[in-house]
Amino acid sequence: MKLMRFRKRKLHVKLKWGLLPSVICAIICGIACGLFFPTWAVRAVLTFNGLFGNFLSFMIPLLIVGLVAPGIAELGRAAGKLLLLTAGLAYGFTLASGFFSYGVARAAYPFLLDTSSQLTSFAAAADLKPYFVVAMPPVMDVMSALVLAFTLGLGMAVIQGSRLKGIMQDLRDIVDKVIVKVIIPLLPYYIFGIFLNMTVGGQVSAVLGVFAKIIVLIFAITAVMLVLQFTLAGIISQKNPFSMLRHMLVAYATALGTQSSAATIPVTLKQAIKIGVREEVAGFVVPLCATIHLSGSTMKIVACALAIMMITGQPVSTAQFAGFICMLGVTMVAAPGVPGGAIMAALGILESMLGFGKPELGLMIALYIAMDSFGTACNVTGDGAIAVIINKIYSRKAPAAVPPAEQTAVVNNPQVHIG
Repeated sequence: MKLMRFRKRKLHVKLKWGLLPSVICAIICGIACGLFFPTWAVRAVLTFNGLFGNFLSFMIPLLIVGLVAPGIAELGRAAGKLLLLTAGLAYGFTLASGFFSYGVARAAYPFLLDTSSQLTSFAAAADLKPYFVVAMPPVMDVMSALVLAFTLGLGMAVIQGSRLKGIMQDLRDIVDKVIVKVIIPLLPYYIFGIFLNMTVGGQVSAVLGVFAKIIVLIFAITAVMLVLQFTLAGIISQKNPFSMLRHMLVAYATALGTQSSAATIPVTLKQAIKIGVREEVAGFVVPLCATIHLSGSTMKIVACALAIMMITGQPVSTAQFAGFICMLGVTMVAAPGVPGGAIMAALGILESMLGFGKPELGLMIALYIAMDSFGTACNVTGDGAIAVIINKIYSRKAPAAVPPAEQTAVVNNPQVHIG
């Protein structure tokens, strides 16, 4: 009996071990190993990092085409007034969170971050080189992939054809498998190599200090943004925003534990109904927003990207970030349903619009995953505010205003985001 209980506990621990603990262990091990690893071992790790980094660069255009095009096509298939209104509101919330995050971070970072020359060379912290490099040139550049994805996605939404959609859905499934089976499992080893290299070069303590300050700042920004979202919802619906937010905190806490918008949908639905959203409206808006509303994820990516640009001495332009945030809001629709999926979808525009290289992308991944739960929790809690606003707009319409077929299509959508 005791043996059976031990085995159950062991299995339970194994199931709970996710990407975030793996990344934390990778960072700790990379720092520890950097203190004593011999040169040959460091070069071996750098060889792996070079291969993985090149493979990631090769996959970025395929990620964009394989994820963005089907995502846009699926939104078009369910097109209707309610969907367009919900999508527009979700995009507006996402843009607002991105610009709010940028404004606060731009004002706070000069006081929080050390932008001295100590950190400007972290990307080349160690002079050691990999044993060999295998070139993996992408099939197209990032901007070409973005244009192709938007063209195909909008085209499929217009013509309502089935053959090309089937091909693109198969491509999306392949990309999802590569992310789940190859990229995500190898990410901790890649991050291990990044922090090993930085430790050897003597830069790791400063970078960890930056990490801690960014995490605290983003948590504060998340709290303020949720208050603002529910204040707007309260003004429109003429309800107490803090009472609504208090009820939605159950969904927030659930998302912190699950790191999954999909797993939190039942809780979000229940709490949305509790704050006065009609059941048929909540049944449409909440599952849809779990796919297209990523305020928390956008907020994190913008703040992290700005921090990395500032500590590496890159010029920061408000116009540049405005374009980046607008594009990021659209790209988030394509985020695959895996932990850290949002940052995977954003790699292409981080590279093309902000000029990030492999070291910067690696740090972005590590920093984003370290805060993955907070972003997911912000996303699902904000879904409640959107549901309240949509419910008010449709309050004088009959329940039939929410097409049951569209509700079912959205609830059964396999591309619901996780983080």
